Amino acid sequence: MNIDWAALGSVFGVSLAVTVALVGLFTLGIVGLSKREAAPSGAASTASTAGGPPVAARTGAYACFALCAAAVAYGIYLIVA
Repeated sequence: MNIDWAALGSVFGVSLAVTVALVGLFTLGIVGLSKREAAPSGAASTASTAGGPPVAARTGAYACFALCAAAVAYGIYLIVA
């Protein structure tokens, strides 16, 4: 049995990097959705400040989730093709 250690190390390194990147993107998405806008004192609660994330944070979170989904879809494509 002959093992190509360089190729095995390369696969390990790329797998580790992609895993850390995907977990980081997903974490950024969760953090973006959990950001709460501080309501000014005495201000009436409206739908936009009722505890939901600000628009920019929500958009960034959705972008992170979309990138995660694209990476997973590409991985599935590589496995099937």
